[in-house]
Amino acid sequence: MADAVTKVYRSLPSDSLVYLKTLSKSVCLLLVLCVLLGSSSADNVYEMEEFLKREYSLTKPYQGLGSSSSSHWDLMGNAMVTPDHVRLTPDLQSRQGAVWSRIPCYLRDWELQVQFKVHGEGKKNFHGDGVAFWLTKERMQNGPVFGNMNLFTGLGVFVDTYTNEDKNRERVYPYVSAMLGNGTLSYDHERDGRPTEIGGCTAMVRNVNHDTFLLIRYIRSRLTIMTDVDGHREWRDCADISGVRLPLGFYFGATSITGDLSDNHDLISMKLYELTVDKTKEELEQEEEEEVTVPRVDNMQQFIVVELEEGMSGVQYAVTALFSLMGLGVLAAIGLMAYGRWKEKSRKRFY
Repeated sequence: MADAVTKVYRSLPSDSLVYLKTLSKSVCLLLVLCVLLGSSSADNVYEMEEFLKREYSLTKPYQGLGSSSSSHWDLMGNAMVTPDHVRLTPDLQSRQGAVWSRIPCYLRDWELQVQFKVHGEGKKNFHGDGVAFWLTKERMQNGPVFGNMNLFTGLGVFVDTYTNEDKNRERVYPYVSAMLGNGTLSYDHERDGRPTEIGGCTAMVRNVNHDTFLLIRYIRSRLTIMTDVDGHREWRDCADISGVRLPLGFYFGATSITGDLSDNHDLISMKLYELTVDKTKEELEQEEEEEVTVPRVDNMQQFIVVELEEGMSGVQYAVTALFSLMGLGVLAAIGLMAYGRWKEKSRKRFY
């Protein structure tokens, strides 16, 4: 077969040979170009420096953080700035610290990449409590939820390093979980937030010798959480929730807390990228018409119940029911009095 091909090749005119050589070179050049373009487009997935929103990002050298009026971030509690990181809490008991953005975010589609480190002297099951990353209506509020207030309004992503629920043996800690608060939902600390969790995964982030990262992406009402905690520089799926509705104008933040157990919780960077998305005319019109004021997840029962009842609180229902019963009692008394008078007049007419 090879000899036959060689004979045919040699029998071709010289012009044809030149043409074939030119064509083969062009094909090779085209293949090389396709490979280069493919690798370039793959790199663009992770290299989006041109879309970095510096006003919402926190990076080294943390100039003026917490002290300068020109800084975009506030420092709070026991948090302190070092050349290499922002230490939200040291490895000491009963500490809490935070950083909060001063500028509300009005981006519809975004991606937040966080580099952080959790480490300490405590042995297994003797360390805590964890670190949280936020996009909420409220800011600069101390509280029990990883250093932030309970009954918050917005998104919280928690890196929980200690389990409080002894019966929960099927879940391995540290654990990353997400919660969407609407101002009425409470984080259940004793149950590690499971009743209000909308997604999560195990992530071994404590006392490792490599960098640890967390990615939070919000695009087309879809919330995606990914982790890179194995030192392989690869994003791994953690949670994917569709139908998430987040209002605009909320604040990014990071908080941490320690109790009887402790750890160093270090924030190295928070980088926010604006994502450009091709949307249809119908999608754009829907975004303009639908103004989300309270965070929710479509078709999730805990949010449906709250929406149906948000016009009245429990106290208002109790007061309304009480007055309704009193009103019915008054009407019944008036009815009995009227009936008694009518009966008395009827007897007089009879006699």
